[in-house]
Amino acid sequence: MAGAVRLEPVGEQNLEPLLSVAAAEAEPDDVMPPVEAPAGWSLARREAFREFHRASFGGLDGPTRTQMFAILLGGEVVGMVRMTRCDQPGTVETGMWLGRSARGQGVGAAALRELLVEAAGAGMRAVVAETTRDNPGAVGVLEKCGAKLRDEGGKVHAEICLDSTPPSR
Repeated sequence: MAGAVRLEPVGEQNLEPLLSVAAAEAEPDDVMPPVEAPAGWSLARREAFREFHRASFGGLDGPTRTQMFAILLGGEVVGMVRMTRCDQPGTVETGMWLGRSARGQGVGAAALRELLVEAAGAGMRAVVAETTRDNPGAVGVLEKCGAKLRDEGGKVHAEICLDSTPPSR
């Protein structure tokens, strides 16, 4: 991995670089909820991407209860990781995407470790995630970060207890 991985809250200052990486190195359905728009990275889909991210500018205490972070590698935006408050107190759910050029280099695990530090700093006790066995990259990142995994109904449920897995950078 060339350069240090760090997180920066998503805001107007990094929204366009984030969109640029998404459009160049990811599929729309991998980085945002589905929208009624022409296929690919149409103008309508790009605007929906912006609005989706702007809706979470309020952070964990905002209307979406979500804090999104741009993942920076060597100062360049390469993806996004988020945490969303769950109904269970002290728990956030996470999700992440990386541009194709940043995959397979340890960036995902480094970004998740940074997110664990952010979650602990926000007073969280657990971080949960859901993926499938068809996504070995996500499963590997979760395992590297100490998640307890369980298979249920075709899904892989992960939990990282911040009380027993102190976040480390």
